[in-house]
Amino acid sequence: MFQWSKTNDVLGTVNRGTPAESGLCTLCRADCQGKCETWLSSLVGRKMLYPRDFGTVTAGSGNTIHVGVSYNSLRIMGYNYGADGIGENISNSPDDCIFPNVNIETEFGSSIKTKSKLPIMTGALGSTFIAAKYWDSLAIGAAIAGFPIVIGENVAGIDKDAVIENGKILKAPELDRRIETYLKYFNGYGAIFVQMNVEDTRNGVAEYVIQKYGDNVVMELKWGQGAKCIGGEIQVKDIDYAVFLKMRGYVLDPDPEKPEIVEGYKNGAIKSFARHSRLGYTNLSSYEEVREEFMKAVEYLRSIGYKKITLKTGSYGMENLAMAIKFATDANLDLLTIDGSGGGTGMSPWNMMETWGVPSILLHSKAYEYASVLAAKGKKVVDIAFAGGFAREDHIFKALALGAPFAKLVCMGRALMIPAFAGSNIEGVLHPERKAKVNGNWDALPNTVSQIGLKAEEIFSGYHEVKKIVGVEEMKNIPYGAIAVWTLADKLGAGLQQLMAGARKFSLSALSRQDIASANRETERETGIPFITDIKNDVALKILNS
Repeated sequence: MFQWSKTNDVLGTVNRGTPAESGLCTLCRADCQGKCETWLSSLVGRKMLYPRDFGTVTAGSGNTIHVGVSYNSLRIMGYNYGADGIGENISNSPDDCIFPNVNIETEFGSSIKTKSKLPIMTGALGSTFIAAKYWDSLAIGAAIAGFPIVIGENVAGIDKDAVIENGKILKAPELDRRIETYLKYFNGYGAIFVQMNVEDTRNGVAEYVIQKYGDNVVMELKWGQGAKCIGGEIQVKDIDYAVFLKMRGYVLDPDPEKPEIVEGYKNGAIKSFARHSRLGYTNLSSYEEVREEFMKAVEYLRSIGYKKITLKTGSYGMENLAMAIKFATDANLDLLTIDGSGGGTGMSPWNMMETWGVPSILLHSKAYEYASVLAAKGKKVVDIAFAGGFAREDHIFKALALGAPFAKLVCMGRALMIPAFAGSNIEGVLHPERKAKVNGNWDALPNTVSQIGLKAEEIFSGYHEVKKIVGVEEMKNIPYGAIAVWTLADKLGAGLQQLMAGARKFSLSALSRQDIASANRETERETGIPFITDIKNDVALKILNS
């Protein structure tokens, strides 16, 4: 297995644990004191685009050897003339064609377009306790930065204070909190999704949300995710809560009502219980039956008032991928998120995540191929988001280029949670009275933070820009985790602008598969992206022979 480096001397970053292709540790901790690239970018922002210690160093690339098929084996192409995708407000003058003028806004949707200030969205933040703890930072940060956020499955179902009777939610305070927190700071860019699985359907989530929030919420149907091939999980330590969840209709492992398990719990041998969701479509045996049930579900959601409906699918094989693209296209859905293996999780069986499913780059390459088949038939292909192990601006560029023109967004899970962790920990130290509220984990600032600054105005490079956006009075209500989310998003956006300017693409709609190259022949074969020295080789020979 290819081993990613734990340190980057040029950026001054270090991974606490074993790094994945994304650059994140395979195990990302909320109490981490740093300092991977994403963690540090959440504080100092755009500074992380450049080598450290300018004036006393020179830096050289250590990433010119590419082994195997992965997003790392795609290279970004740059050109020395031209300017594509220029908008109405700029000319092709060198004075206008500067990277800050690159338009990285995107939009998605079938008939009603949803705009986003930059082409990212969060992964599904569902019933895991870590998502609940840091929701305010994530939701407020996403709303201020202007990109979509997704409330994952089972949020109402696991809420002790929710009232659900005969398949009808009467009260869902945690779901309400999440929706209302985002909408309070929503500024016209982005959206809030609510994801729905088997249990959510039975519990009446769709009906509750549409009655209370109307078309301010996007409803997302869920087929799966890249982290696992079964339903979602959380872990609970209290046996009474485990029994409660079983009564709510969930699968508990081990069964908290078995006498021998109760005895084991009392004696300390059983210390926790895993709550599982059910598989969908188990009573169906063909894609035709799946199509019929899926179309019925979409039709029902529209009948009760939903104007924006999306689908999330996992790293299943080619049949299921084709079904997702075809059915979502035929149903005129607003977005299809395709999550490949290689991403992250809040709670999934580890060896399952390590061994199951189609790796992201292979799944996304086939998604482009299948979408192209439908486009060639004159279909208006559903807008697509790619997910599965993305954390940096170059990842965004590569994924959007690989899926162009169908890919509109890159879905990031763990990467966008890191600033929420870091910001909350800092806030808990600087304001001890808020530590419990923001779920801070530190008692003092570590050196990784104190060497940057000792107060929020010094630590977060985005602090003053966020203050300008929300106003001086409202700034006191903004969690530091939200400031960190905005700061990371700003760094990702600026980095993407720089890469696009180098490729001479000044709007996302101009980005294409010609803007990336395969760094080895195996990647070329699997992705359909030409090998790097073959691209425009015919033009090169024409120049030489002219």
